[in-house]
Amino acid sequence: MQLPNKTINAEFQILGFSIFMSMPIVSFFVLLTIYIFNLLGNLLIIIITRISSHLNKPMYFFICNLSIVDIGFTSVTLPKMLAIIASQKNTISFVGCITQMYFFLAIGVTESFLLALMSYDRYIAICRPLRYFVIMKTDDCTCMVLGCWLCGLLSVLLPVIIISRLPFCNSYTINHFFCDISPVIQLSCSDIHNLEMFIFFTAIVVILGTFSIIVLSYMLILQNILHIPSSTGKSKTFSTCASHLTAVMLYYGTIIFMYIRPKSKSNLDLDKQTSVFYSIITPTLNPMVYSLRNREMKYALIKLFRRQQYFSCNIKF
Repeated sequence: MQLPNKTINAEFQILGFSIFMSMPIVSFFVLLTIYIFNLLGNLLIIIITRISSHLNKPMYFFICNLSIVDIGFTSVTLPKMLAIIASQKNTISFVGCITQMYFFLAIGVTESFLLALMSYDRYIAICRPLRYFVIMKTDDCTCMVLGCWLCGLLSVLLPVIIISRLPFCNSYTINHFFCDISPVIQLSCSDIHNLEMFIFFTAIVVILGTFSIIVLSYMLILQNILHIPSSTGKSKTFSTCASHLTAVMLYYGTIIFMYIRPKSKSNLDLDKQTSVFYSIITPTLNPMVYSLRNREMKYALIKLFRRQQYFSCNIKF
């Protein structure tokens, strides 16, 4: 099946937020600051987890990959948004739009599987501590993370291919700040009911499937914690899960609202505002969540800065 030339050569207009065009300079520097903060924060997490010997554990290997995903999340959307604001030209090519949609969805699915994998890691660490390093071997962890990436890249491939073959013969204005799946398919002049149902059930399987793994893991963890006699022991054990739980609440709180609801209840303006949280705010906050709420990470940060200070003093003298 060949795409009509009209569709192939089409340029979509990204509506974005009205403030982007009414206050371009302020919007540009706010978004640029968020993007730089996201890059620096997540790169710092990646560097620390790779160079600190005491962070050479499965949990920090997963956190490192989560930071890579978070960089990808914002890198798929923000650079294009910055280019639109800077040039005052709010267009994106058909191929560019489909590519942006594919990588955004693939990264989102990968993050869902990674968060589920991290909950399984916490379950093994707390409920099966004597077998932790037997179950969570380095090679096995690498395979599990590769599996998360593979699930992300493959699970959204078919829906995006179907969308890329839809005829777009009416409006080309996307009421969003990037090419998200719902506002794009609503521009098609063909019957999209079956496609919407397929996307809806795919979202249920991926989002609720991974969320169920997280809930089940924490139910078992909570059951184990309740059997710990001392309150100090309970608090110390639960604190190892605090960062992950915070990340889960920030992420799933918005994507469940976005994708697990009937399309009849959909409101593109509300969806656009909600998307800011899981696509920009959450990936930017995750480095702070994992560095400020994790004692080992804080220790690694302090050690890194002290080492940097030491080298700076030696160079100065």
